[in-house]
Amino acid sequence: MKTLTLNNFEIGKDKLTILAGPCAMESEEITLTTAKKLKEICTKLDINFVFKTSFDKANRSSLNSYRGLGIEKGLEILAKVKKELDLPIVTDIHEASQADITAKVADIIQIPAFLCRQTDLLVAAAKTGKIVNIKKGQFLSPYQMKSIAQKVIDSGNDKILITDRGTSFGYNNLVVDMRGVQIIQDELGYPLVFDATHSVQIPGGHGASSAGERKFVPLLAKAAIAAGAKCLFFEIHPNPDCALCDGDNMLKLDSCEETFDICNKIFKLVN
Repeated sequence: MKTLTLNNFEIGKDKLTILAGPCAMESEEITLTTAKKLKEICTKLDINFVFKTSFDKANRSSLNSYRGLGIEKGLEILAKVKKELDLPIVTDIHEASQADITAKVADIIQIPAFLCRQTDLLVAAAKTGKIVNIKKGQFLSPYQMKSIAQKVIDSGNDKILITDRGTSFGYNNLVVDMRGVQIIQDELGYPLVFDATHSVQIPGGHGASSAGERKFVPLLAKAAIAAGAKCLFFEIHPNPDCALCDGDNMLKLDSCEETFDICNKIFKLVN
C-alpha cells in the first residue's frame, strides 16, 4: 500500500492519522478553539493530526440549510489556523474553479462523496499537486473507486486517499462493510480513511435536514481500526447539539479524547 508524506509525518505507515474538525465553518472562534484542542489531544496521544472543516457545504438537504462562511472568509481563517497552530489542513471543494485558490492554503483537497465521479473536479484537484482525498460515494462499491482514483493518477498526481462512510441500503440508511478496508488498502493500494461520523448519518432523517446516531461513532471507529484502517475522519464540535450542520453525528470536543485514545491503542495492536 502506498504511503503519503505530509509535513513531518507519513500517512498510512506506523502511526494513526486523524482528520478532524467541525462540519461547516461557523466562526473563527469555534474553528481556532477546536483546532487548538484537537492538536493538544493528538500531540498527547502521539497521533498524526490534520485539521478539517469546510468553508462551504454545497450539498445540503435544503436550500435554507447552513453552508458555511464561504471560500474567501473560510480560507482566510484556515490560513490563520495553519500559521498560528502549525497544522496541515484538509477542506472540500465543490467546483473545479475552487481548486487552485484552495490549494494555496489546504494540504489535502477533499472531494465530497456525492461528487466523487465528477471528472473535471477530480482533474482540477489532481493538478494542484496536493494530496487528494476522494470520499467514496454511498452509491459505489469499494472496487469502483479504482477507476475514480485512476482519473487523478492520469492527471499527473498519485497522492491519493480514499474515505469510506458506508453504502446506502434502502432509504435513510448507511451500512458499513468492513471488507472495504482491505479492498481499498490491500487490493487497490490506497490508504483508507474511515469516516466515523458520516457513517452514522441518516440522510434526510429530519425531513429538511439529516439526522444521525452519534452513540455509534466510537463503535464503528474502533471496528475500522481493528479491520486495519490507517486513518480516521471525525467531525467534532464544542457543542454538537447547537451546531449549524450535522450536529447529530458529530462528537463533542471535550469528550473525544477517549475515543481517540482507544482507537490509537487498537491501531498499535493491529500494526
